[in-house]
Amino acid sequence: MDMSELKGVTEDIFNTARDAAYVTVGLGVLAFQRAQVRRNELVKALSVPREDLEERLGEVRDDMVRRVKLIDEKVEEVIVTLETSIAPLEERLPEPAREIVIRARTQARDVRQQLRSLLTAA
Repeated sequence: MDMSELKGVTEDIFNTARDAAYVTVGLGVLAFQRAQVRRNELVKALSVPREDLEERLGEVRDDMVRRVKLIDEKVEEVIVTLETSIAPLEERLPEPAREIVIRARTQARDVRQQLRSLLTAA
């Protein structure tokens, strides 16, 4: 094998190695791009259920607020009815007992107001 043949074989090996490196880099770029596309698809696929979940939770929250308000209104009606019914009896109580009933009613109103504040904040 003379020098020119050796040079030709060396160039062929070099060109083949260079082509293999280009193919390897190209395949790496393609794999990276494919991974990016899959990542974007996954992010998109996961964001849709989250939006649906947040929307559903908002609906449940709104429904609970409506129900709590309805219950509060019904409880208030019952309390007004009870207070109206007890008022004639309260007037016949001795003064110390009447003061206790008035304080108890005031404390009950305060507690109801605190519960309303907690429920509306939640």
